[in-house]
Formats: sequence, structure tokens, C-alpha cells
Amino acid sequence: MEKITVKDSRLYSLVFLYDLHTRLFNNVIEGISDTDAHNRLNTKATHVAWIAGSVVNGRYELAHVLGIDLKQTSPEFFQGYKSIQDGATYPALAEYKKDWENISAPFRDALVNLTAEKLDGDDPFGMSEEGGEKFTLFDTIAFIIDRESYCIGQIG
Repeated sequence: MEKITVKDSRLYSLVFLYDLHTRLFNNVIEGISDTDAHNRLNTKATHVAWIAGSVVNGRYELAHVLGIDLKQTSPEFFQGYKSIQDGATYPALAEYKKDWENISAPFRDALVNLTAEKLDGDDPFGMSEEGGEKFTLFDTIAFIIDRESYCIGQIG
């Protein structure tokens, strides 16, 4: 594993997890057919295609906040943080894999170079609870990387 060097020590563990997720995502979607990826198991549960796409979308959304102007292939399924859409045919897992590979390295470069001043800045997505403690960019990054763990586990 590559040595992790960050500008702010708070990021060390998050970058470690980010690197792990970058590899695990590709591993967990490997071998899942597009038909199986859309199987909701006769329930209203989210399927693998939606979960995978939402994880990819999360990286792109946060990357945009960090100044990375790359576009994912099919953002329309997730814009405005849409939940799963009944009857929609989501992109193939191969498309998500390509998007994942496209965003991961530039996003990591931006992540390791974040300064304390930037990390202590406002949460770009307004996730702070009403009347609760104010989220920072660091909190948002931690939340999204933690969510990646959860979603990768669901797919697995």
C-alpha cells in the first residue's frame, strides 16, 4: 500500500479508508450481472445498481466541492439525492466502475492536500441538524467516506 502523506493529520485515517474503498468497490461489483444488479429481491429495497451508482455519485459530488470538474456518465439518476426510482433501468456496473476509476485518483490528490483552514470551512451540503452542532467540510468528508463503507458492505 502506498505511503499516506496528508497536509492535515485528521485526514490520515480517512485517506486510509478511501484507498481501501477504492479497491473494495471494484472487488464487490465484480461478477454481478446487470440483471442481478437490478434485482430488488421482491421487496422495495434498493438494488445493487442503485447502491453502486449512489456511491459513485457521492465521490463526484464531493470532488466538485474540492474543485474537480469531472463528470460522471449518468448523474441524472442521483441529482438532488434522488432515492431509487421504480421501473428505472440504471447504468451497467461497468459504467460505474469506469466512473469510479476516473474520479478516484484526482479526488485522492485533492483530499490529501486539504488544509486545516479548508477542512474547518462550512459543510457544502448543509447536513448540519437544525439547532445542532454545525458540520464542517471535514465532517462531511468523514460522513461520505463512512457511507462508502456501509454501501460497499451492502453490495458485498
